[in-house]
Amino acid sequence: MAWSARPDGPIEFLSHPYLEYTGQSIEQARGWGWTAAVHSDDLDGLITIWQTIIASGKAGETEARLRRFDGSYRWFLIRVNPLRDETGNIVKWYGANTDIDERKRAEDKAIEAEGELQRTIDGIPALVATYNADGSRISINRRGREFTGLSAEDVTNGRWRGAIHPDDIGLEESKWRACVTAGEPFEHEYRVRAVDGTYRWHMARRVPLHDDAGKVTRWYGMSHDIEGRKQAEAFLAGEKQLLEMIASGSLLRDVLSALCEFIEGAAPDCVCDVHLINWSNSTFEYAVAPSLPSAYSDPIAGMPVSGELLPCGIAASQKIQVVAVDIESDPRWYTSPVRSHVLQHGYRSVWSTPVCSREGRVLATFCIVQRKPAAPSPHHQDLIAHATQIASIAIERSLTEAALKRTETLLSEAQRLSSTGAFSWRLDTDEIAFSEELYRIFEFDPNVPVTLDHISGRIHADDIPSLTTQMTRIRSGQSYLGYEIRLRMSDNRVKYLRTFGRVIRHQDGRMECLTAVQDITERRQAEEALGKARSELAHVTRVTSLGALTASIAHEVNQPLSGIITNASTCLRMLAADPPNVDGARVTARRTIRDGNLAADVIARLRALFSKQAPTIEPVDLNEAAREVIALSAGDLQRSRVVLTSQFPEGLPLVAGDRVQLQQVIMNLLRNAADAMSGVEDRPKRLVIKTEPDGEDSVRLSVEDAGTGFGADGPERVFEAFYTTKNEGMGIGLSVSRSIIDNHCGRLWAAANDGPGATFTFSVPEYSKCQLSAGDVALSAGVRGRRRSKVSVGVR
Repeated sequence: MAWSARPDGPIEFLSHPYLEYTGQSIEQARGWGWTAAVHSDDLDGLITIWQTIIASGKAGETEARLRRFDGSYRWFLIRVNPLRDETGNIVKWYGANTDIDERKRAEDKAIEAEGELQRTIDGIPALVATYNADGSRISINRRGREFTGLSAEDVTNGRWRGAIHPDDIGLEESKWRACVTAGEPFEHEYRVRAVDGTYRWHMARRVPLHDDAGKVTRWYGMSHDIEGRKQAEAFLAGEKQLLEMIASGSLLRDVLSALCEFIEGAAPDCVCDVHLINWSNSTFEYAVAPSLPSAYSDPIAGMPVSGELLPCGIAASQKIQVVAVDIESDPRWYTSPVRSHVLQHGYRSVWSTPVCSREGRVLATFCIVQRKPAAPSPHHQDLIAHATQIASIAIERSLTEAALKRTETLLSEAQRLSSTGAFSWRLDTDEIAFSEELYRIFEFDPNVPVTLDHISGRIHADDIPSLTTQMTRIRSGQSYLGYEIRLRMSDNRVKYLRTFGRVIRHQDGRMECLTAVQDITERRQAEEALGKARSELAHVTRVTSLGALTASIAHEVNQPLSGIITNASTCLRMLAADPPNVDGARVTARRTIRDGNLAADVIARLRALFSKQAPTIEPVDLNEAAREVIALSAGDLQRSRVVLTSQFPEGLPLVAGDRVQLQQVIMNLLRNAADAMSGVEDRPKRLVIKTEPDGEDSVRLSVEDAGTGFGADGPERVFEAFYTTKNEGMGIGLSVSRSIIDNHCGRLWAAANDGPGATFTFSVPEYSKCQLSAGDVALSAGVRGRRRSKVSVGVR
């Protein structure tokens, strides 16, 4: 009685004779239900031996009494052997229960028992055979004879060898002889020819029967058809190979080509091709068909997907499988160019199936052609389902990798263009990963792993404390703050970097710092160059005013010089009189000294205004500074027929600033106001300059004109560098003036008047009493652009 069990012991198959003997149904006997037929005295020992055999993984045997359906018990020899796969793992146990009751009771019943055994064997759904002790075949069960078409005589006269595949018989016979010699169980896989001439894989197991003395008296063998398992294993191996190609990043064409060959191997009557789709222009991009000539597959490239006369086009556009059983006789394809194309290459049936992504988007079509009219069988449909699934995985991965590569390229290029690199720092292991651009910024060798020591070695010595503070904050889990830091390169060049980033905590609790680092060296150098250019521009502005002021300066100096000459002449006459008029000469000499000092003051103011001197902060009387500028510009204003009115209240607080620079701004505002009124003829050219307190801690000065105003550009545009409304203007005066006022922590703005003209105003902080003792110091560059109520004197 034959049976089979799962690797862990439960019975899953019992032969009909077994069930007939015990009177159990298959449902009753499966699993551990068969134990109900075992004699109670034998049950524990049988189960123990069975579990021992399972644990050892080796063949074994035992004896036990089994209850017959009529309630009587008979002795049985129970033999069991494992079935292993190609890796040696047990996939099934096969057993045979041999009735030895008659042998034990009487030898004369042995023949009857053997006959019963033969009948049992004939009923087993497998190829079962008996062998002599020397290994020669005695008999084969009915199923074996029916499967091979051999007679009982063929089995005994050696013609059985012809039923084994020629490539397998040599190994089968040598292994069988070795087992017979050693008395060991035989297990082997080989192909057996069926009555229709086809070969199918079988798993053969043969075990020896021993007498009481341990001598082998006979062999029993069983051969199971494992063709389905072999095909499944081959199919799984092929799928595994395809998936490994996909996972390893093989080219999409190579993967699809291997897929076609795989399906063709599983269905030899089929030839396959895959048509990739480009949805950007709704056409078929190209075809992959390793077994088809290029003349067949190449024309698909560029054809529209929406074509109603193409099976693959219909399959793609409608997301359905299109089957042309016989494209020659099927009226649907009479007018299709595909019909003549397919027939020209000797094919008759065409099956097209869409390949869809997980989201349902059609990626390609999978096509099978055959040389005879045919419809897909269930086996074919199963192959098509596998093929489209694998093709979908391959195409989606290829598209994803292409998109990822494009993204990486864009990111890398963006980092290069913006001089921005990135790195990650795992705080628990200090593992650091640099981007390609960051390697370039730090000028590290990309082939050498980056460590914290490498980074610290590049940091400017003066910035090490700042770096240490930031690292301490990060290690404690605090939020990451952006900051600037410098690098000292191997050739002593200095690079300026700006960092941005954050600390993240992973699900496992580990922390990681993700940081972007931008090289701002060029920006810093540009800022320094801009500051120098602004200083030079301010000087140019002062110098360009020299021509316009030449006439007024000459006028201012000419008056005291004329007075000096007149007084000197009068003094000489008085001294030459008889008697000399000493008192009058003394008064005249004092007037000469006064006029000389006046000329010296005019020249001193001119030299201060147009010299390149470092700015200094000092208490400045804004009224007095404005009066001096007015004195220098008076002649020019008079020639332009400008009526100037000054409103300077007494007791105005002193302001903090550079006197010369503030006068430069005032002069520029006066000149601009005069220029704005140069074309005015219908109204007085009125110019008002006034000072007044601005809040609690600032003083403002405003210049109001009656000119043409700002026009459509608005007041802010006039402060842009090189913007001018003058035919001969440079467009830098107001831009420089705003920079000067910004550096004084002040504000310069413009507004349109209610009537004609505009008003330009600047406001600067007072010079507080607490600052008077600080003396004249350089204006800190760090206050540039900041708005504070008081000016900080000294270094921040």
